[in-house]
Amino acid sequence: MALGVLLVLLAPELPASTWAAFPCNVIPSRLESFAKLSQGTISSWWSHVEMGPPDPILGVTEAFKRDTNSKKMNLGVGAYRDDNGKPYVLNCVRKAEAMIAAKKMDKEYLPIAGLADFTRASAELALGENSEAFKSGRYVTVQGISGTGSLRVGANFLQRFFKFSRDVYLPKPSWGNHTPIFRDAGLQLQAYRYYDPKTCSLDFTGAMEDISKIPEKSIILLHACAHNPTGVDPRQEQWKELASVVKKRNLLAYFDMAYQGFASGDINRDAWALRHFIEQGIDVVLSQSYAKNMGLYGERAGAFTVICRDAEEAKRVESQLKILIRPMYSNPPMNGARIASLILNTPELRKEWLVEVKGMADRIISMRTQLVSNLKKEGSSHNWQHITDQIGMFCFTGLKPEQVERLTKEFSIYMTKDGRISVAGVASSNVGYLAHAIHQVTK
Repeated sequence: MALGVLLVLLAPELPASTWAAFPCNVIPSRLESFAKLSQGTISSWWSHVEMGPPDPILGVTEAFKRDTNSKKMNLGVGAYRDDNGKPYVLNCVRKAEAMIAAKKMDKEYLPIAGLADFTRASAELALGENSEAFKSGRYVTVQGISGTGSLRVGANFLQRFFKFSRDVYLPKPSWGNHTPIFRDAGLQLQAYRYYDPKTCSLDFTGAMEDISKIPEKSIILLHACAHNPTGVDPRQEQWKELASVVKKRNLLAYFDMAYQGFASGDINRDAWALRHFIEQGIDVVLSQSYAKNMGLYGERAGAFTVICRDAEEAKRVESQLKILIRPMYSNPPMNGARIASLILNTPELRKEWLVEVKGMADRIISMRTQLVSNLKKEGSSHNWQHITDQIGMFCFTGLKPEQVERLTKEFSIYMTKDGRISVAGVASSNVGYLAHAIHQVTK
């Protein structure tokens, strides 16, 4: 085979006498073998691989980039924008980066579980400094690759060590990435009612009915605050009732908290449901992200926490989490963790962060109010109260797919087909244009 390949490659350079030296029954067979190789015998190993569908969010962004309309709006991307529509880097982040640069620290590997100052501060932020679980040390927190990576570490941990059930119950709808995260970790996806499209609000009755029928010792996923994609959160009284039925069914509550502080502007209010569940003695695991509330999108800073029965159990759980993480990515990235750790552990930076994160939350709340106000000015007779009732970055507008399509074609306003918009993508300069366009397709 090697001889045939060599001869074909050198063919232009070889005289006829060289070819004549080989038996005629050898050369064709060699050439035939090489021809098969050159036609893609190896690449045919992947001939069964089908073209996958484009990501629904990134697909919106690509279409937006191609649009030449000066008034175009991208309301699909889940990233904060300032009132000029520009990406926003927090001042406290800039200061933390300057402090890190001044220290001229090395770039050695972090431990498998991550930066210790970061994981401890993350647990304290989520659980509260006065939390019994935190003060007693009956928790373990490991650094993850933002919210997505932390969720996946948690999913793999449950797949290996939660022996009672393989079923994870997600709210309907839930963040699109929840499904592949848990499915690819080997867990079974189930659902419970959550959102009522008729009222654009929480289907509390449906949720309570479905959760009360979940088989005991199953896993239930809950959004701690600013439910993605709907922006619909239970009230505290409703959270209490949900906690009661979760406890009665003896379910493991998996909290996804990607927006602490970013939803209401108050870190304690946004963590209330999580803390209440723990106080009620419900078994809890938690994933956190600092993408939104610190604007550390590309730094991939996150954490996964397990609340245990005691400190000894926490040590055993931590040992197994390290064993899971090691073959995944060995250890997490350090820069984002250093930034978040400095902000959380430095009093003046933490104080500035709390002001800034409230400022981001307040701007989003203001955009909701302005959008409804402008819709009324346009003369819309629809009830848009759900826009201001919902909370966080995302809003389920109630727009139908055909209305979304018109918004894109006629007004260059881009969003996902289910009518979800990122309110952070709306600014004072274009909220009137958005209201006008929505009125035109809904009147």
